[in-house]
Amino acid sequence: MSSRARLSAVATATAASSAPPLRAPHLALAAAMERVRSGAFGAEDARHLHDELLQYGAPVPERALNGFLAVLARAPPSSACSDGPALAVAFFRRMSRAVGPRVMSLSSHTYGILMDCYTRAQRPDLASAIFGQLLRTGLGVSVITFSNLLKGLCEAKRTDEALDVLLHRMHELGCVPNVISYNILLKGFFKEGQFAKACDLFYKMTQYGISPNQVTYSSIIDALCKARAMDKAEAFLSQMADKGVQPNNRTYNSLIYGYSSRGKFKDAVRVFKDMTCRGFLPDIVTWNSLMASLCKHAEYKDARDMFDMMVVKGQKPNIVSYRIMLDGYATEGCDVAMTDLFDLMLGDGVAPDNQIFNILIKGYAKCGMVNRAMIIFDEMRKHGVKPDVVTYSTLIAAHCRMGKMDDALDKFYEMVDHGVEPSIHTYHTLIQGFCTHGSFLKAKELVLEMISNGIHPDNVFFGSLINNLCKEGRVVDAHDVFDLMVSIGLHPDVITYCNLMDGYCLVGNMEKALRVFDAMVSTGLEPNVVVYGTLINGYCKSGRIDDALSIFKEMLQKGIQPSTVAYNIILDGLFQAGRTVSAMERFHEMIESGIPVNICTYNTVLCGLYKNNFSDEAIVLFKKLQTTNVKIDIITISVMIAVMFRTRRIEEAKNLFASIAANGLVPSVETYRIMMTNFIKEGLLEEADDMFSSMENAGCDPDSRLLNLVIGQRPTIPPKQRSFNAIQKYVDNKYRLPKEVFDGGFILEKIVGPLSTGNLVLLDTDVDSNPSVIFNYFQHPKDLSRCVYGMKTIEKIL
Repeated sequence: MSSRARLSAVATATAASSAPPLRAPHLALAAAMERVRSGAFGAEDARHLHDELLQYGAPVPERALNGFLAVLARAPPSSACSDGPALAVAFFRRMSRAVGPRVMSLSSHTYGILMDCYTRAQRPDLASAIFGQLLRTGLGVSVITFSNLLKGLCEAKRTDEALDVLLHRMHELGCVPNVISYNILLKGFFKEGQFAKACDLFYKMTQYGISPNQVTYSSIIDALCKARAMDKAEAFLSQMADKGVQPNNRTYNSLIYGYSSRGKFKDAVRVFKDMTCRGFLPDIVTWNSLMASLCKHAEYKDARDMFDMMVVKGQKPNIVSYRIMLDGYATEGCDVAMTDLFDLMLGDGVAPDNQIFNILIKGYAKCGMVNRAMIIFDEMRKHGVKPDVVTYSTLIAAHCRMGKMDDALDKFYEMVDHGVEPSIHTYHTLIQGFCTHGSFLKAKELVLEMISNGIHPDNVFFGSLINNLCKEGRVVDAHDVFDLMVSIGLHPDVITYCNLMDGYCLVGNMEKALRVFDAMVSTGLEPNVVVYGTLINGYCKSGRIDDALSIFKEMLQKGIQPSTVAYNIILDGLFQAGRTVSAMERFHEMIESGIPVNICTYNTVLCGLYKNNFSDEAIVLFKKLQTTNVKIDIITISVMIAVMFRTRRIEEAKNLFASIAANGLVPSVETYRIMMTNFIKEGLLEEADDMFSSMENAGCDPDSRLLNLVIGQRPTIPPKQRSFNAIQKYVDNKYRLPKEVFDGGFILEKIVGPLSTGNLVLLDTDVDSNPSVIFNYFQHPKDLSRCVYGMKTIEKIL
């Protein structure tokens, strides 16, 4: 024997001795099922199993194979296998291609499992094809097989075809549908939003003698709750109880979610209490739904109380619970509470994921704590969580808001270096930042870069940039962006042109606005009512009412019907110009033309009549308004209170103020200002002070105009009748009020006498150190340190 032959023999012997012994097919499949359940079975394992089964030499038992395929089809994604159903299908196909007695004969149950595999693998079309093969074999079909077919058809959004199978084909092939069959199709209809068909099928089901079960009712209630049809959902819950079908956690969770999503928290709590009274323990889904609802409606303290109650009741918060609360705190800007909750989460052993870190970074960035956001960014990596496009985009946006464009650009290139693809939103944020902070060349460079990377900006992308710049008064920069947009081959639409026109209108450059209008028309775009309204508004704000009327007339001549907004603009312009008669003519023309008149229209007219001293006409119009279906708002009442005071109808003004709550409204700062101004004019100082106190109790913060008025700064008011509450409020707020609050005269004579006789002592020139001096002697608190000559005199006396 040659050396090569001996080596070959040795290798063969070694391989044979090291190969594992063959197992019986049912044992090999049982072992594979255990690996599937543990998440350790992958494609390579499937290949080895296939080879082992073929090598054994005996037919593979059908029952064992079916069990293995069923378990693999339902296996959740794991590191070894991300798609169990697809692997099950691939394994079966490979087994089917083998020939000889080693391959089992297929049963209808095997076909049913395969149909389920194809449906779960997102290939419902192949599930139908397998059903066709089954029919051709003559093996017969069962209700279970049909259930798999119905699932496949519903998954493929072929619900009408599924309905035909349920009501006709099943009977033709000797199968009677059961409650599971109906439940599958009901779920399919609800998934497609076909509520009428679902309800019709439900009633047919009962007519055919099929009793709905817990799954039926819970599915219907869940779908109705998601559609916010809570009355119907409650009706089905009552019917469920009448039929003796017991609700479950899913039923109650659906109702809680439905009420919570509509902001009806009291109803959600009612269902929650009913649930617990009936012996059902709220699960994590229940608690999370309630917390999410509270956070959605900015009730963060109540949400945290719910969170703490959940823990006390023995329910451990999951990552979703923490995500809900952290997002609430981040939205509200509660950085301390957010940090504490995150620490609690780590202490509870809940591993933060990408979303959690993104929420934290967003929260700190929103509070301007970019350094803290960067620390969280580093922590994210230490926890083995990879930053994604949302993470980087949030940080880039934070740097852009602070004008740190170099840092923003560094983060952008770091993102690219780490293989994270920038989104169109990322580019938009960065380009917006460079446009805002004066580096248009870099912005242009980034636009060209994103195009070369296959991301093509559209009209919406550039329109947003232009709109934001225009709102900041950066219309020249906005026009540069507009030109860039055209240079890369885009055709601006009406909205883009309108935004640019509005930018020029905002800075009062109507000539440029009109040029943009002409350029738009020259491209063949037809101006609409919004475009004309923009120009009309621009002319009105510039005090050029005649030009505004010319544009309005042109719009009518073009056959464009003015909108309510367009009329409101022209009415306001006419009133501002003091042309009350013309304004009222337009108002009546608007009504006669059938243009909808809203509360903004009435407020514009009432305010215009008041400002132009047509108070009686305002009262008449207000009485007419009260007979219409138009709901008044706080602006309406505030204007009419001012009208009543001007016409010396003080009691009517008080009655109007008292009616605010009855109308479901809340007084604004302006409402309080009007009341207090007129009380002071009428010498009703005690009532003015009471009004200020009620304002404080209502949690309404006064603005500078109101504080300047109420703290008794008018020389005609005797010092001792000034409100101490008001003066204290003034001092408390002095650091956050604008400069004009403290403007006013310095009356040196008021303090020279008292200082020289020793009846007045100044500790220093600080406002807070001398509240009684401010209260009794000055028209404005800041006068103590504002007047240069007065200060010199005070220093000499001191």
